[in-house]
Amino acid sequence: MPSSYLYTDLSAYYDLMCADINYHAQSYGVRRLHQLFGNEGNAHLDLACGTGPHVRYFIDFGYQSSGLDINQPMLEQAKTRCPEAQFTLGDMCDFQVDEPLDLITCFLYSIHYSATIEQLKQCIVSAHRALKPGGVFCFNSVDKTKIDNTLAERHDLTREDSFFTFRSAWHYCGDGEQQSLKLSITKTTDGITQSWDDEHPMVAVSFEDLASLLQPYFDVHILEHDYEKIMPWDKSSGNAIVVCIKTLTPE
Repeated sequence: MPSSYLYTDLSAYYDLMCADINYHAQSYGVRRLHQLFGNEGNAHLDLACGTGPHVRYFIDFGYQSSGLDINQPMLEQAKTRCPEAQFTLGDMCDFQVDEPLDLITCFLYSIHYSATIEQLKQCIVSAHRALKPGGVFCFNSVDKTKIDNTLAERHDLTREDSFFTFRSAWHYCGDGEQQSLKLSITKTTDGITQSWDDEHPMVAVSFEDLASLLQPYFDVHILEHDYEKIMPWDKSSGNAIVVCIKTLTPE
């Protein structure tokens, strides 16, 4: 099954799948980080923007916000949600902007869609190139060495006459530069159940390796994965928010 299956053919269910995500808290938390670590500009790009919920909040915060995604059906929904924003179909591993930016974000662990270390490097270079001096690149990440293959996230909801179950789980074999994100949707309507499963190849890195990739281009701060508090990473948790401030030139 192709890795774009869920996000293309089932893109109408994406917002339901993410219904328990606090987009406002995430967006507001990164806004605070930008105020603390970044410049005073408001030009913003959200990589892997999906249907645009984070872009919506950044516009409401006063940013000139835009989005980039590789999936056209998702972008069509984003345009409906944020008609005043510009959305671009493109690959976050190799993108360019017309005017330099103050803030680039990448939420929901989407940085891992880079798939390989080489593509992740290209994404980092693209972000560095697109930012003004003092601009911020902020994203969240999972450390491959701390993935528990037995754990999964699940949430259920009822919408109209259907009952949905959504599941997601990380899986890492313990070796190499790829992990996978396993996703599934179950929909029951009038006693009839349909199921869809998808698996996405994603880049696998430790936070130590990630910092090494970023440091030639950015001042790097790894923080606890808490959008309501700002705390240094405790070096034991497997999820983190990464804040990268653009240096003038690569070291």
